[in-house]
Amino acid sequence: MRKAVLHLKKSDPAMRSIIERIGACKMQFGEPTFHSLAEAIVYQQLNGKAALTIFKRFAALAGEPLTPAGILKLTPEQLRSVGLSKQKSSYLFDMSERADRGDLDFSRLSEMSDDEVIEHLTQVKGVGVWTAHMFLIFTLRRPNILPVGDFGVRMAMYKHYLEKKAAKNGHGSPHPLKTANSGTPVKKGPKRKIVLPKPEQMEKIAKRWEPYRSIACWYLWQSLDVKTIG
Repeated sequence: MRKAVLHLKKSDPAMRSIIERIGACKMQFGEPTFHSLAEAIVYQQLNGKAALTIFKRFAALAGEPLTPAGILKLTPEQLRSVGLSKQKSSYLFDMSERADRGDLDFSRLSEMSDDEVIEHLTQVKGVGVWTAHMFLIFTLRRPNILPVGDFGVRMAMYKHYLEKKAAKNGHGSPHPLKTANSGTPVKKGPKRKIVLPKPEQMEKIAKRWEPYRSIACWYLWQSLDVKTIG
């Protein structure tokens, strides 16, 4: 990890500023197992506290660690009784059936390329590219993933790499509420529209981070909770 952080600081001044304010990289990893992906499905589109409550109830029914057999023994009604939607229940059953048949094989993932992992995982209903990217970063520990569909990464890229440029170009730059001399209130200018970067623009910004884009993204996520730009 030290090598990755040194590379990021050396190759990108903006990233160096973020790293210096946040400090050491403390990424937490899970195990690349059926349990981890099932947990990711449960957590989709839920806030942390609600997701944890539902997951604990679900795991109490299915057994921990989660297994295809443990989920397949349950009924849709039992899954809904712990707070899982009909849609999420169908995703968990689909994943369990695929794993039970051998179509979904977690033991092979470490040997696959990043693209092959994405293709393998997204065969499951409810597992999109974003979920596959998170699995690559936080369970398979792949160092060079850029989750172009992640809102947090896109927002942080805008904040640290694009916002000043947008203001400089005068795209809806805000006006002060009072003039400097008289203190007379003036009309607010148009609110600046945030235009988040598209995948091509993100790839261009992240080029300098290679081969450690995953670590850079971790710092971007952290930067949304830390004031890194004055």
